[in-house]
Amino acid sequence: MFSLPQLESFVAVAEELHFGAAAARLNMTQPPLSRQIQMLEKQLGTQLFGRTSRRVELTAAGLMLLPRARQILDMCIKTELDVRRVSSGDAGAITVAYTAIAGQSALPQLLRRAADIMPGVSFVLRELVSTDQMDGLVKGSVDIGLLRPIVARPGIVSRPIMTDRLVVAIPLGSSILGNLTNMDAPLPLACLDRLPLLMYSTKEARYFHDLVLRLFASAGAHANITQYASQIPALLAFVQAGLGVTLVPASAMASSPPGVEFHEINGSHGIQELNRVDLELAWNEQTANPAVRRLLELIDSTGLNPGERLDMPPGDFE
Repeated sequence: MFSLPQLESFVAVAEELHFGAAAARLNMTQPPLSRQIQMLEKQLGTQLFGRTSRRVELTAAGLMLLPRARQILDMCIKTELDVRRVSSGDAGAITVAYTAIAGQSALPQLLRRAADIMPGVSFVLRELVSTDQMDGLVKGSVDIGLLRPIVARPGIVSRPIMTDRLVVAIPLGSSILGNLTNMDAPLPLACLDRLPLLMYSTKEARYFHDLVLRLFASAGAHANITQYASQIPALLAFVQAGLGVTLVPASAMASSPPGVEFHEINGSHGIQELNRVDLELAWNEQTANPAVRRLLELIDSTGLNPGERLDMPPGDFE
């Protein structure tokens, strides 16, 4: 098989049509250049140049080889550059998993920032509940997760990036809450006592499940659970159908289906401090993906530090 130096020598002579000029272009003397051409011709079993004392010209075989030789050399150069870019984290692919609501809030901002600072990196997006994201991070099928704080796994590192709060979602115009005098004021959580509660799954959405129970307990209210779902859009669909009430992050209001209204939560015993929903950025500390390391470094350098929230429209978060 011919070598890259042989092809480089051939292209130089073919473009210059002069051995002396081609040797100067390659920063070498003419005898080694001639030997490279001779070895190439021997390898291919054909003459590539017609030589006379006055001129050098390409044979038919040389004319056929020239564009292909250029393509091979260009591909080699591009491959070297791409490998260097991938190894430095400036190219490659990152698989990002996210929860349904994070896909409407944190994810777009993260992608916008990444597009500005890492334009050569492509992103594979997967909507997964937090427990499945954690499994993916452990197995290596997920590079970055946007998930709720759940039980940590060895080797998985996370940092908070957004803070939200829960609000009450009820069917639009429903009398389910009785005769409250001021529907525009925050609702005392105790008024949800024994109402049909649309609840988060204990397996796929344990974080929200436990938070809702803690809020109900703090208000002395009984959680009358009638339906379970793992995703917020499914719970809002239940509300839209008039099947009960639920608690969802305030960021879900922006993409709520019609027929649902929202109310802030009020109560005593530190309920405002308890009503805190965190979203975390998580990754495997043993990741071998340079683009992930590059993204984390750039997030740090551009000011997204642990505990800082992603910028959101006014009113979305406290």
